[in-house]
Amino acid sequence: MTLHLVRHGRPLVRRGVPAAQWDLDPESYDDVWALRASGRLPTAAAWFTSPEPKAVQTAQLLTDGEVGVLDEVREHERSGEWLDDFTGVVRRAFEHPEEPAAPGWEPLAVCRDRVVPAVRRVLDVHGDDDVVLVGHGTAWTVLVADLTGRPPDLQRWESLAMPDVLTVEP
Repeated sequence: MTLHLVRHGRPLVRRGVPAAQWDLDPESYDDVWALRASGRLPTAAAWFTSPEPKAVQTAQLLTDGEVGVLDEVREHERSGEWLDDFTGVVRRAFEHPEEPAAPGWEPLAVCRDRVVPAVRRVLDVHGDDDVVLVGHGTAWTVLVADLTGRPPDLQRWESLAMPDVLTVEP
């Protein structure tokens, strides 16, 4: 079994609106279709997505099959306030996961404690099947760290494209 963790396509950023409500940018559809055509994702797999619009829309472009929605794999919850140093604040979240990295942000440990058990349940149910999860870079970074027993790879997080795919053999 291989776990394929897809980071959503580029969102249509709307300042003042929480990122959890952003749609997929229609100009990024070609990037999502290119990922679909790349052969990096299995043709037969169990598919699930975060409930966030940009993730659901990415999943819909990546497969013609059914896609389940898992509320627990939504992104690390953040306020809608725009941050000029987003990367620095996310790094701070990883350095101090038990604390909010910025006002209105959930501690990263809360995200981890929500995402990891949900994904482990999916893996338990799907046993030997490949699984594709469409979601978010920060959530996938904490998940990969937990599944591999390694520290979070922040360089990999920073280099993730929109869309992109990480594969893990749990």
